[in-house]
Amino acid sequence: MDFLRLQDKTILLFGVANRKSVAWHVSRVLAAESARCVYVVQNDAIRAGVQKMAGDAEVFVCDVEDEKQIARLVEGLAARGEKIHGLLHSLAFADYSQGVKPFHETPKRAFLQAVDVSCYSLIALCNALRDLLDPDASVVTVSISTTRMASENYGYMAPIKAALDSTLVFLAKSFSQFSRIRFNAVAPGLLKTSASAGIPGYVDAYLYAEQVIPRHAAVRTEEVAAVAAFLLSPRSSGVNAQKIVVDAGMEINYFDRAIIRKVVP
Repeated sequence: MDFLRLQDKTILLFGVANRKSVAWHVSRVLAAESARCVYVVQNDAIRAGVQKMAGDAEVFVCDVEDEKQIARLVEGLAARGEKIHGLLHSLAFADYSQGVKPFHETPKRAFLQAVDVSCYSLIALCNALRDLLDPDASVVTVSISTTRMASENYGYMAPIKAALDSTLVFLAKSFSQFSRIRFNAVAPGLLKTSASAGIPGYVDAYLYAEQVIPRHAAVRTEEVAAVAAFLLSPRSSGVNAQKIVVDAGMEINYFDRAIIRKVVP
């Protein structure tokens, strides 16, 4: 039974780096639904690894900071002669090489690079690929469960994710002038990914999240992938310009009595 109506649909996935990547987990759900997954990775080194994982699936290379590479990607995809029915944007980068700094000391170069990769790339890619997208295509990006909590270790990435949340709304409005393409975000709580491992202090935050979540177990990447696959599917045709939080209820439980007792004598 093809409940998600994804059979033979072509889905373009940005952001697979390894088996822990959110985009890889999404591709597994899509493949199980008989969708055709086409991958786009940052460089040739990653491409070699992803190709081994993806088997016969197509894997393109594109560093989204380079406009020329985006143009080459469009040419390569256009040569396939097929429309793209869904696009997953699972791209984020922040330079924490100088350690965690107070937010007001955020280096300009690091902030702007993070905006370029993590937010503006969604605009650039959708604009470049708009003629290849099916008129009813679905575009899904990966946000975070909340941008209103000032987590010191996450730092300037939270304001950039807030910009990403706003960007999908404006893209939905802009693209409505010539298509029915939808733009939404899946917004997970803390996950175990290779990217998150590079965030200073992330492990402690992850362990705390497990205590706060009502079920006392962190969100699994495959749970996030299932929601992303739904948003990419025709089954979510009535959902547009939205952010769906997948945090297993963490946001309702910050004042759990058991946790308060551990902090307050």
